[in-house]
Amino acid sequence: MKINFSTKVSQDYLSVKNGFDQTLFTKLSPPFPPVKLQRFDGSEIGDIVSLELNFLLFRQRWTSEITDSQTGDSEYFFVDEGVELPFFLKKWKHKHRIIKEGNHSTIRDEVEFDAGSGLLSLLLYPALYLQFAYRKPIYKKVFA
Repeated sequence: MKINFSTKVSQDYLSVKNGFDQTLFTKLSPPFPPVKLQRFDGSEIGDIVSLELNFLLFRQRWTSEITDSQTGDSEYFFVDEGVELPFFLKKWKHKHRIIKEGNHSTIRDEVEFDAGSGLLSLLLYPALYLQFAYRKPIYKKVFA
């Protein structure tokens, strides 16, 4: 299943690229489930990001590896792929794109996920979509 979510921000794409750091990652974490960042290497190929999701009655680890990262004349992107996922996900691939638009830019999240069954993926879709919708005002504020 796929989710695509775009947010226009006021800063140029290279400034936005430089703002994709541990501080931003922490701000983007939704209120539920609470997230404890355990490791954040960055957004270059081979970097690892690992966190613990607290679902109150149980905790789940989510670890992703950055598998691609490129900066061009009009776009920067990096891709994180899940290597250790919560039990309800079998596959996770998230391409973070920052696209130049004059002196502004668009942050585009392109996500592919699979829960192992079509029905479960369909049931997860609204919750995951809301997680990305939650990011929109944060992106706009941070990159104003």
